[in-house]
Amino acid sequence: MRTCAFVLALLALLAAGCRERPSDSATPTQTQSEQEAIGGFGDEDVALSGRVQVDGSSTVAPLVTLAAEQFRKQEPKVKVTVGVSGTGGGFERFCAGETDLSNASRRIEPEERAACGKKRIQYRELQVANDGLSVVVSPSTDWVDCLTVEQLKKIWEPGSKVKTWRDVDPSFPDKKLELFGPGTDSGTFDYFTDAIVGEEGASRSDYSATEDDNVIVNGVSGGDAGLGYLGLSYVEENQGKLKPLGIDAGDGCVEPSVQTVQDGTYKPLSRPLFVYATVNALEDKDQVSAFLTFLLDHERALARKALFVPLTDDQLNKAQTVLEGAGSDSGSE
Repeated sequence: MRTCAFVLALLALLAAGCRERPSDSATPTQTQSEQEAIGGFGDEDVALSGRVQVDGSSTVAPLVTLAAEQFRKQEPKVKVTVGVSGTGGGFERFCAGETDLSNASRRIEPEERAACGKKRIQYRELQVANDGLSVVVSPSTDWVDCLTVEQLKKIWEPGSKVKTWRDVDPSFPDKKLELFGPGTDSGTFDYFTDAIVGEEGASRSDYSATEDDNVIVNGVSGGDAGLGYLGLSYVEENQGKLKPLGIDAGDGCVEPSVQTVQDGTYKPLSRPLFVYATVNALEDKDQVSAFLTFLLDHERALARKALFVPLTDDQLNKAQTVLEGAGSDSGSE
């Protein structure tokens, strides 16, 4: 009996030893675990997700919206939301800490810098495209192809007495002039009044004002007596519905186009377009910096597709440098 018990105990020890001995080849479960420990499942963990909150200029919105659509194909778990409350409205939200990015058709102003400073919002300014403001009429407005800066000032300055086309030029018909333009929260409004009237925000108020450029398009194209101004992209987008006028700033009439905006001959209504990014968003939200990197890496194709004027090499290099953290513009005043 003792012999049998000893043999049984020995067999039990040998069986236990076999169970504890490491296998020469891992089981599928072990292989999967090892891969996961090394980062084999990291594809999902490192994939970007979350939101990018954008608001601001209606002019810049088509470019950023297009970039968002293309970026989502690459990063489907990132949702980029683009609002259009105007440059001024966008900066209000941005400097209150409500958004990650702010589209702007002009540079941030001192009072907006101060608002950001009060909230300790630091930011970087990135130029993302070029644009030209276009003064437009209907294609059926066949009596005018060009206006001087002085004529435009006479039309749009505060207290203007211009009521008819004949008031602009005696050779024009005696038709009531119907005016359309951006609202006062728009960077387009700020830029136009500064460039044409000579003082930012100085404008007659008896015109159809809107933050939606499509309303301007419909208003101007709805008859032959309308005149308005908006970004070049909307003119390109609505060919056949609008006729852009040449502008004479003293050197003859020049029409707005990609070439004249980029070479600087279309004066004084060429302008840079910007996206402002909070430093906190860039540092704390990988999806924000990834989205802006994508936008700049594909800027030329995106700008052309969105009917903007692409950045020059120098402009693009500067924007990429700022995004990387060098030469950043800080709003922590």
